[in-house]
Amino acid sequence: MKQQTIILTGGGTAGHVSLNQAILPSLQELGYDVHYIGSEQGIEKELIGEAFPSVPFYGISSGKLRRYFSMKNFTDPFKVLAGIMQAFRIIKKVKPQVIFSKGGFVSVPVVMAAKLAGIPVVIHESDVTPGLANKIALPFASHIFTIFEETLQHLPKEKATCTGSIIRQELFMGERAKGLLLCGFTTLKPVLLVMGGSLGSVVLNDALRQNLPELVKQFQIIHLCGKGNFDDTLASMPGYKQFEYVTTELPDLLHAADFIVSRAGSNSIFEFLALHKPMLLVPLSAQKSRGDQILNANLFKRQGYAEVLEEEEMTKESFKKSVHVLTERKEDMVATMKKTQRPKTPKEMAELILHYKK
Repeated sequence: MKQQTIILTGGGTAGHVSLNQAILPSLQELGYDVHYIGSEQGIEKELIGEAFPSVPFYGISSGKLRRYFSMKNFTDPFKVLAGIMQAFRIIKKVKPQVIFSKGGFVSVPVVMAAKLAGIPVVIHESDVTPGLANKIALPFASHIFTIFEETLQHLPKEKATCTGSIIRQELFMGERAKGLLLCGFTTLKPVLLVMGGSLGSVVLNDALRQNLPELVKQFQIIHLCGKGNFDDTLASMPGYKQFEYVTTELPDLLHAADFIVSRAGSNSIFEFLALHKPMLLVPLSAQKSRGDQILNANLFKRQGYAEVLEEEEMTKESFKKSVHVLTERKEDMVATMKKTQRPKTPKEMAELILHYKK
């Protein structure tokens, strides 16, 4: 019998790749030949290539879908059209039984091409409200899965299901001792992990570094500062360890952390929740995004999982104060987190996707 095939797509940020990374091994274990379509210059090429070098990766043209005026809004539609044609040729060559899209701008031409080729598409939405790419893709999809129950009110009832969070199993396999060793830390002080995503966050980086002399008196600090944001002048500071970006080390670093300060991308915050890590969330401002992280963060705060500091309210003093409040609320947060529903495994998610195969 010929091996069955699936195409995964999604990219632009690590958040649009992480679920694909999580379910890919399970799909292979279920006997599927996995292929990946991403953007020509996107982070997904590096992430998939490093973790799964045997998985064929196809880079296609994609245009950014902007909600504001830009001259590129007149040229990018042609990039999307080119991407549709490229994706269509790939789909006809690979002949998948189903396509799974995690979103991001590159997924739009893939989903449209799949519709033209008669291949069922399953898409996934991580945020409280659907992103623009998924809104465009929705009419071409067979089904959409969500993390938040609240997202269902924005979607057609007949083609939407809330799965809850999906957490990659290697995340639970991290070891605190390894994380501490990696940083040269001891068990004498609590560990504060500050991370701003794959590209880093100037706002978080600045707020942390302004407060470093005070914070290192109370914490050992792991700082995932983003590529190009390493500060050589702080490289030898005791109790402070910088990384531009980590991959396989992340589970150990997360297990080493007692507290986490982060943006509010849904994939990350559900991972912190699954590991019962008290978190201070600093969502991207509405001026820099469509406001999805603000919704994510405020929902987590209402549910008792997080403290929130709005970017517009970020100062040296407000950051330090918010970290202090986080430490005071640790026991209550952890107790609340332990009552949450068990996240789905990647294998369970893979099986849900395959239910819609051709």
